[in-house]
Amino acid sequence: MKKTYQGWQEWTEPGQQKEYTEETPLLDRKGHVKAAGWARRGLFQYDRSRVKHKMRRKEWDFYQISDGDYMVQINFANISLGGYASAMLADLKAHKILANTMSPFIGGADKYVLPERGDEPNYVKYTVGNATFTADTRETSRKLRFESKTVNCEFTMDIQPGLENITTVLPFKGYPDRYFMTTKQNCLPCEGVFRAPGIERHFSKEKTFCVLDWGRVCTPYKLVWYWGNGSTWLDGPDGKKHLFGFEITWGIGDESNATETCLFYDGKAHKIGPVDVETFPKPDRYMEPWKFVSKDGRFDLVMKPFYDHHSDLNVLAMRMHSHQVHGLWSGTVTLDDGTVLEIKDMYAFCEYVENRW
Repeated sequence: MKKTYQGWQEWTEPGQQKEYTEETPLLDRKGHVKAAGWARRGLFQYDRSRVKHKMRRKEWDFYQISDGDYMVQINFANISLGGYASAMLADLKAHKILANTMSPFIGGADKYVLPERGDEPNYVKYTVGNATFTADTRETSRKLRFESKTVNCEFTMDIQPGLENITTVLPFKGYPDRYFMTTKQNCLPCEGVFRAPGIERHFSKEKTFCVLDWGRVCTPYKLVWYWGNGSTWLDGPDGKKHLFGFEITWGIGDESNATETCLFYDGKAHKIGPVDVETFPKPDRYMEPWKFVSKDGRFDLVMKPFYDHHSDLNVLAMRMHSHQVHGLWSGTVTLDDGTVLEIKDMYAFCEYVENRW
């Protein structure tokens, strides 16, 4: 690659990125980051009692479900000062939110405790106000339910045996006790139903996928990031359907040990180098084509946007400002063995986020 994007000089190639293959503590007894890198599953042992700055501790289980026409977001977040359970349905083609509900809580940091790993069997059921969030994760399936006065939805997703994900720990330079640890679980065929007053939307497993964004972080006050993700079925040369997905996140913390960039094919992770967008979309280019290129050339895709799901929550000293742009992606990606996959009009998204929290 001749072109050099900002920050690439600090990022490493896939073979140089630090991959963990055995379990290791996230933090030492002083609360300092002990592990920085990536793994194909949740190998970083999270002990929330070791987090030094309790009020900067944030934990969430976020699910995004979509068939390319409609999108559901279900979230349970605990950000120490409080948190919330929420559910939302958006019509991507009509560019509007059809239903949205949130039940917040104040305090309760040690009352609503989420699992220490996102990719192993666990069960969570919490009621906040009039909303109940339930997640039942087993070896080969995950069931998700959200119930409130206005919304009732239930989804079931398949977990392919041996399905790999990408779990990363990104530290922050100058902050030995701050970190951003996430698991992105792609390639989850999903079916279910979302009900709200006057609305009943069914999702079929043939074209619907879920992505789990599992986060356990302790960060500085201000954060900026890109996050792109998608899953689909690809026709293979053998005449069979193959599960394909990608995860690209950048701009968060110190990425010199690893980047959160990965391809998934038939359940296996294929690590790629850092990805960037050719033209910075801010402030008014979000609906123009986004050209994505990885430093190693293995991710070369263009997204043609059709919907900017824009949100801006600004409360006192806290702001969560996001442009999550949905579109059709085309181009090529390259697996670890050199196999080139052609991608044509794949539905996926990429967001640009600025947070103060």
